[in-house]
Amino acid sequence: MVTSTALHYDAPWPVYAIDWCRTSGLGQQRIRSGFRLALGSFTEDYRNRISIVGLSDERVLVDAGGYGDDEAGYADGTTSSNSTSTSPQSDFTVLAETMHGYPITKIAWEPASTLSQGWKGSQSELLTSTGDALRIWEYTGEVDVKPSQYVGGRSPQTPHRLSQKIALSSGSVWTLEAKFDVPIVLVLDKQAKNPTPTSAPLTSFSWNTISPSLVVTSSIDTTCTVWDISANSAVTQLIAHDREVYDVAWVPGSTDSFVSVGADGSLRAFDLRSLEHSTILYEAPSPKSGGTVVTSPPSSSSRPATSPLLRIAFNPLDPHFLATFHNDSPDVQVLDMRSPGKPVSELKAHRGAVNAIGWGASEGRDDHQLLVWDLSSTNAVSPRQQIRSPGLPESGQAATRTVNDPMMAYLAASEINSLTWSPPMASMNLGSGIQTAPGEWIAIAAGKTVKVLKV
Repeated sequence: MVTSTALHYDAPWPVYAIDWCRTSGLGQQRIRSGFRLALGSFTEDYRNRISIVGLSDERVLVDAGGYGDDEAGYADGTTSSNSTSTSPQSDFTVLAETMHGYPITKIAWEPASTLSQGWKGSQSELLTSTGDALRIWEYTGEVDVKPSQYVGGRSPQTPHRLSQKIALSSGSVWTLEAKFDVPIVLVLDKQAKNPTPTSAPLTSFSWNTISPSLVVTSSIDTTCTVWDISANSAVTQLIAHDREVYDVAWVPGSTDSFVSVGADGSLRAFDLRSLEHSTILYEAPSPKSGGTVVTSPPSSSSRPATSPLLRIAFNPLDPHFLATFHNDSPDVQVLDMRSPGKPVSELKAHRGAVNAIGWGASEGRDDHQLLVWDLSSTNAVSPRQQIRSPGLPESGQAATRTVNDPMMAYLAASEINSLTWSPPMASMNLGSGIQTAPGEWIAIAAGKTVKVLKV
């Protein structure tokens, strides 16, 4: 990665949650309109914020016609892009911003498939965040207009706006069934539009790309909940793990199956059509001597202490494969859902603990490094295996292959908290004579800095 293909943005607060938009925006045709990021802060108070940032070239959509620097606010706490200043050295500008309150554990733009859904409307885009509740946000941006419409004065309305549509959280629950080592199905007595003081914080969520009205969340109260956001209600809730659930993800191409990881050190798969049991795909080994040991509370099962699993990422080219990593571990495990129990590959390169992963395949670390792995070009696989599934052994192969050499590395100024991949982007002129090639970009959040890197 060379400096000519690195863009950056300096936020006024530590950035923890980040996601790249999946579309170019309603009514937008320019490539630059796809360079929009949703950012969420994580500070230990109730003053956290969400920002939508885009390339500074897009300011013509915001400030064209000499809007000036006056602040535009809204009664519901949202602000327009005019109210936020951006560092002169930044490649991005704030398009919209709003208060969130509770720290943001994850944020995501709507899947591209949502644009065809009648229940969401056609004049805005949706975002989702988790923290104290599952919050659905509505982002309204200006569509392409003729320059003559801006001549002679201010636009009649503020172009960009971000406002909360609804917040969903679990109320009281009633246990239907409880068995050792199987999910417990719960019935929610109410779904609150605003979180109650007793609602357990949510750690993550996953938006279903096939049926985008479905969102599954994970919580520190050991549960996973499937929501129908078109009806503002819960479909089902189940106790998925023995301890806190840290991440959850729909199986690509499915509206029924999802997987989750948690503090009990297990990776589990669930099927909404058969909730009487779950499948344990992988269990983390017990921590080595001197490592961090998470002990179970007296009320939990008698499982031995294991290292928590923190995140999940599916291979977008082959949904049978997914990656995860342990707490305080520098390694990434690649698993085959058809051959549970043992990783098919492990990515090893540094001593710093992994914080974030994303296919195709990168990871962020405590040692300030972003590593990008090209598994299709490694000597760890044969050409036949590369054709079947790039960089991964065949299903059922016993040996775990170790990959030690990433294809690219980027050293950030501070610890990398999260990352997001862009959709495939066409070539574009970034100004100053810089022309980028078609391909993907990676955005990383390190402290208050966001770096956007061309792969």
